[in-house]
Parts: sequence; structure tokens; C-alpha cells
Amino acid sequence: MVDLTDIRSITAELPRSYEVLVRDQIKFRVGRIVYLAVSRDEQTIGIGFPREERAAALAAEPDKFLPPRPSDERFQWIQVRLAALDPTELRELILDAWSMCVPKKLRAEYFGSE
Repeated sequence: MVDLTDIRSITAELPRSYEVLVRDQIKFRVGRIVYLAVSRDEQTIGIGFPREERAAALAAEPDKFLPPRPSDERFQWIQVRLAALDPTELRELILDAWSMCVPKKLRAEYFGSE
């Protein structure tokens, strides 16, 4: 199982990423865009996720993925149970969410591609 320490270690290395506390909830942003939010009980995270892939992820792995709150359905967002993730999956989800928020040039520099 992964936890907040694992999340912080991954996000710390990401350019332009920073942590904020909003209404007693830890969130990670790029600029003003939230790409990851930790639940208050630290059991789930809300994370940026392609809207067009959300239904498939929910159907394929219902023990891991949860639908976003109704107020967040319009966003590219999904909820994830931390207990269902290993460190590699967590890293992939975070990198994907972060890369949705940064400029293409920065993403290319970080991943080492043109």
C-alpha cells in the first residue's frame, strides 16, 4: 500500500508542482490547476484522468477506481483507492495527471522527448 509519503516523494521531483492545504485537504497543483487531491482520511486520492478513459477504468478495475463526486464529473478526474495501488502504479498515475497540466515543452523536457 502507498501513502502520503510516497505521493510527496513523487510530486517533489516534478517541475512547477507544489503542495497546498485547502479546507484541511492536501492538494497538489501546477499553477492554479489541481492535478491531485488527497482525501482527508488519506484513503483515496482524486487525480487528473482522461475523461474519455474514465468509464473503461471504472469497469475494468472497480476495486481500484471510483467515480468522481457528481460536482467533479465535468472535469478530467477520477478517484483512486490508495490501498489498491503499488508504488509503480501510483507513480504512473501521478505523472500522467501532472503531464495533463504542464506545457507540452516542459513535459517533453521532463520525459526526455521532443
